[in-house]
This record gives sequence, structure tokens and C-alpha cells, in this order.
Amino acid sequence: MKKLLVIVAAVAALLAPAVASAHPLGNFTINRFARVEVAGHRLYVRYVLDLAEIPTYQARQDGVDPAVYARRVARGLHVTLAGGAVTLTPVAHALAFPRGVAGLHTMRLEVIFRGPAVTHDEQLAVHDTNYAGRLGWKEIVVGAATHSASDELRAYPKSLLQSPLDVTRARASLTPSDGPVPHVSSGASLEAPDRVADSGFTKLIGERHLSLLVILVSLAAALFWGAAHALSPGHGKTIVTAYLVGRRGTPRDAAVLGLIVTVTHTIGVFALGLVTLALSQWIVPETLYPWLNAAAGISVIAIGAAVVRARLRDWLHERRHRHGHAHDHDHAPEPGSGFRGLLAVGISGGALPCPSALVVLLAAISLHRVAFGLVLIVAFSLGLALTITGIGLVAVLARSAFARKSFDGLALRLLPALSAVVIVVAGVAMTVHALPKVR
Repeated sequence: MKKLLVIVAAVAALLAPAVASAHPLGNFTINRFARVEVAGHRLYVRYVLDLAEIPTYQARQDGVDPAVYARRVARGLHVTLAGGAVTLTPVAHALAFPRGVAGLHTMRLEVIFRGPAVTHDEQLAVHDTNYAGRLGWKEIVVGAATHSASDELRAYPKSLLQSPLDVTRARASLTPSDGPVPHVSSGASLEAPDRVADSGFTKLIGERHLSLLVILVSLAAALFWGAAHALSPGHGKTIVTAYLVGRRGTPRDAAVLGLIVTVTHTIGVFALGLVTLALSQWIVPETLYPWLNAAAGISVIAIGAAVVRARLRDWLHERRHRHGHAHDHDHAPEPGSGFRGLLAVGISGGALPCPSALVVLLAAISLHRVAFGLVLIVAFSLGLALTITGIGLVAVLARSAFARKSFDGLALRLLPALSAVVIVVAGVAMTVHALPKVR
């Protein structure tokens, strides 16, 4: 009976709606909040850190000492009062590790800092430089009763998840107050903010009883989620379709592309996992995404330009043939064709690792299920690749059916050239989108 329930849970994971991540702002984010207030004649700052699953996993590898974090935050929080720099002394802290996606934890740290006395109306300036290079919510408010848009990182507004608040500076006038001294939260107040539910894919790694049947059902679910993920924006579906049409691709080319996407995506997940585990002191994992996008975009531009050149060469050859100037000779391989072209396009479709796959890898390591995590990630990558391959096959077969029609009009002749232009435009769009985020 217990085994049957586990299988039913795995099937439910297969059928559950797809979700991008557990933390509302994403698995990579480090979110921070500061409230500056006056109690009596004393300045206080309540500072809150909310770390998503991946930075929490990194932090716990080295151990989390709240006192150390408090001193680090104090160094990065620059407060001036009446034009003079303020020294902040941590007087209380509270730390909790609420459960997040795939059995991984998040982290919530609250620290109360005490500042100098406020004897009369004085001008305040705050500049928070903590985790300046990390993605996440940034909020500063002044005053004990001032509304916080995120309820001090407990409930992020859904309307702002795509463009989170980015307030790192504040100015105000402070006067003595009869308000109470702020204190850190406890109990339910230290729980994680409103989380999005675990996705079907990330749930799989947490199955307790791994019988053969459960493993097979889990692999089928991972395959499904990979296919569903491929239908989300990105992964070069347009580029793959245009490339196979533009270079007169075959079903074999579509299959090779699928294999390249599978291998590239799997390698990418494990490479990013290595960065997360071993190199996070020097390389912030999420900063690699824009670089990967930019590299993929530049390679797509190069392939598209090569296909455009090949189509232009074909057009000139046909024109000479029509005017009686053709010469019999062997054509050199098309630029951008062959395995090198397929490799470049396949890498562009699979080089960007899915954050959910990285979460599964980290959860597999923490649960001592590395082998199971590996096969889940391979199945996920395979599902992604099969979808992209299927789209490519449809493009190839549609083009062949179109070419067999009795007419040979302008549209048919222009189709390969237009497809090549689409590749270039898509590559430019990828690059332009990625470059502003590169740092």
C-alpha cells in the first residue's frame, strides 16, 4: 500500500502544473530589507536577509554564524546622521532555515542594530551596499510605522516579481520618538515568505522509497518536464527551425541537434553545479547566465551570417546559370553546414542550464542521491532535446512537402534566405538582451 501511494505521488508530480521555482523571486536571489527608526532618543536599524535555495546551500557549506553575518552587514550598511558616519552595533539577531524547493532550505536572518542618540531634528542618509552584485529584492524604509511593500520580506507582491524593488538609498529627517525598541521576530514570523509550490520536476528527487517502478515513473516525469520546459521561451526553437530550413536540413540533422542539446544541457548543469559548490567565492553562479546567453547569441549570429552567405552564393550561381555562364565544378561545403554548424546551433539551444535542474543536482548531493539525480537530469535534458528535435523534424518535413508542390514561385525560392535572416535577427536579439546584464 505504501509503495502504491509513492507511485501515485510520482504520477501526480507528472500531471501537476509546471512551476518555475520555489522562491517567489527565483532560486538564486539574495533579498534584503532595512528599516531605520528612532526609539526614544536612540537610532535603530532592523535588517533582514532572505536567501533563496541556492545561496543558502552555498552559505551552509561554510557554516552560518549569525554574529559574523551581522558584522558583515554592518560594514556594508552606510548610515550618516547630520553629515557624520554612524557606527552600527548589532544587539540582537534571529536565524531560521525554512524549507524550500526539493528539500533544500532557504535562510532568513534578522538583525537589530543600535546607532547613536538622536537629540533633535537631524538629517539621515542610508546607502546599503550589501550583496550589491546579487539578484534580489532591495528595500529601505524609514520610520517604525512606514509600510513595507514586501512586509519585511515575508510576502513579495506578485505584480513586482519580474521587476523587484531596487531601493538601496534613502534620505529622511529624524526626530526623537516615544516608540518601543525594535526586536527580532520569533516562531511563525521567521518562516519563509509566500513560496510558489514545488515544481513537478524538483519534487522527484525527494521521493523516499525508490523502488524500480518509482524510478521508472520518476524518469518518465522528468522526461515530461524537460519537454514542457523546452516549450517555454528560449532554448532556440526558432533558431533550430530556421537553421534546418535555411540549410536544407534532413531528419538526421534534427536528430543530431537533439543529441547535442541533451549533452550540452547535462554538461551545463553539472558545470554550474561545480561553480556553485567549489567556486562561489570567485564566481557568482547567476552572473554566468548573461555570459552564456551572450556567447550563444554571438555564435548564432556567426552561423546565421554563414548561412546567408551560402544562400547568396546559391543565388548568384543560379543567376549565372540562367544567363548561360554556369561552369561545371564541385561545390565546397556550405559555410555553417555540416557537423560544426549543427554543433553551434545545438549548443545555443542547450547551453543555458535550467535552474530547476541545478536545484535537483544540489538536492541530490545533500540527500546522497547523486546517481538518481544524474539520471533525472539526463532524462530532463532528453525531454528538452526531444521537443526541440520534434520541432526541427516538423520544419524539415514541412519544407520537403512544400518543395514537392508543383509551383516554384518566389516564396519557395526566398524561404531559405528568409530563414537565414531569421537566424541572424534571433542571434542579435539574444546578444542585445544579454549584454546589459553582463558584469
